[in-house]
Amino acid sequence: MVGKKSELTIITKAKELTDYIFVATESSPKKYRYTFTARLQNKSLEVVETLYAANDVYIGGGESSKRYERRLDLQHKALTDLKVIDYLSFVASERGCLLKRQYEHLSELISDCSNLLGAWINSDKKRFASRT
Repeated sequence: MVGKKSELTIITKAKELTDYIFVATESSPKKYRYTFTARLQNKSLEVVETLYAANDVYIGGGESSKRYERRLDLQHKALTDLKVIDYLSFVASERGCLLKRQYEHLSELISDCSNLLGAWINSDKKRFASRT
C-alpha cells in the first residue's frame, strides 16, 4: 500500500468546507434546493477543483512568469468563489435554508479558507519575486 500523499492545508480545509455544505444543506426546503443548495454545493466543489488546478501549475524553470500568472489567476478565482459561497450562505440563512449555527460555522470555514489561500498567494509572490 502506498502512503497517502500530503495535501496543502488549503485543499484539506476546502474539502472540509465542501463536506459541511453538503451536510448543512441536506435538509434544505425543497423550494430552495436549486437556488441555494445546488449552487452552494457546486461552487464549493469548484473551489476544490480550482485549488487542485492551481497546485498543479509548476512555477519553476523556464517560462515561469506565464505559469505563475496562470496559478495566480486560479488562486484568485478560488478566492472569488469563496466570496460567492459566503454571500449565498448568508442569503440562504436569511431565507431559512440554513440554521444560524450552520451559517456561523460556514462563515468560519470560509474565513479559514480565505486566510489560508491569501497566505498561499503571498508565499508564491515572495517565492516568485526571489527568482526573478
